[in-house]
Amino acid sequence: MMQLEGILAVAAIAALFFIIVMLIDGNRFVVREYYFMAPQLKKNAKVVLLSDLHNKEYGKNNRALLNAIEKEAPDYILVAGDMLTSSKGKSFRPAVQLLEALASKYPVYYGNGNHEYRLLLYPKQYGTMTEEYEQALAKLPLQRLQNEHVYLPELNAAIYGLNLDRVYYKRLNKNKMTTDYLNEAMGPAGKDRVNLLIAHNPEYFKEYAAWGADLVVSGHVHGGIMRLPWLGGVISPKLRLFPEYDGGLF
Repeated sequence: MMQLEGILAVAAIAALFFIIVMLIDGNRFVVREYYFMAPQLKKNAKVVLLSDLHNKEYGKNNRALLNAIEKEAPDYILVAGDMLTSSKGKSFRPAVQLLEALASKYPVYYGNGNHEYRLLLYPKQYGTMTEEYEQALAKLPLQRLQNEHVYLPELNAAIYGLNLDRVYYKRLNKNKMTTDYLNEAMGPAGKDRVNLLIAHNPEYFKEYAAWGADLVVSGHVHGGIMRLPWLGGVISPKLRLFPEYDGGLF
């Protein structure tokens, strides 16, 4: 009996520790820098990637986040989806306000995540939320990429935005993806240029590379939701333990 009580006490302490860590990590951000080189690029450029903010604000009106971005002085902003949370009646003001501030200073290229896609897929379920969010974004000088791409001649690079079908977000089971699916969605990858793919779910990285992506930017896994020293992310939104693409450079 005493042994069981000891085990339960250790489990309770561990659970409390991880809850505290999650609360701390959920209210801070860290700037990570990665370098990508390709002979096709005409010149250097700095890009800031944002994903899975889910209406989060770092400081009033996201001032702390905006200050950090301004310090980086990026040439472009890439958004890999889930800037808001698809919950009926929930305000998306923080997401729109942040995008408005960014689009007023930088070229912004926005690919959908599963939450934006869910709004588009089930508009009746979310009342006026879908229409209002789309209208708000339409007023901003940003580029939505929904199974389409934009070519940047100054870089000799094309930015693609993949609107992943819901079957590729299902929990537990991993649905097979083929190159044909990607070709049908976005067309074949361009040649003799850099193909940068915004694809919210990184789980299909090998399929994206086989399609022709030179660089893939993703989100969705939230760093593994909870992280352990040396082991990395513990669980993905698809309820897969220790996801391979939990965060970082691969």
